Amino acid sequence: MNKSELIDAIAKDANITKVAAKAALESFISNVTSTLKKKDGKVSLVGFGTFSVAERAARQGINPATKKPIKIAAKKVAKFKAGADLAGAVMGAKKK
Repeated sequence: MNKSELIDAIAKDANITKVAAKAALESFISNVTSTLKKKDGKVSLVGFGTFSVAERAARQGINPATKKPIKIAAKKVAKFKAGADLAGAVMGAKKK
């Protein structure tokens, strides 16, 4: 599913226009992004999952073309951890 298909699905499920669905989705993305940019930013949606930021330390890597060592800089990366309801739905587990 791409962004356009998601907007169509949201509009249909919520019985709203595609314009309103697009605005809602863009607002969600914008708010998650701005929260993750903050120090210790985290967005938790109970049952669905948690968006957070992790720091990767600098490390030594290997250039696959030359086989020579290279330095890989430290960086921050976005993470998503699925919640119990989402994980169960994906795995096909039945809820008790």
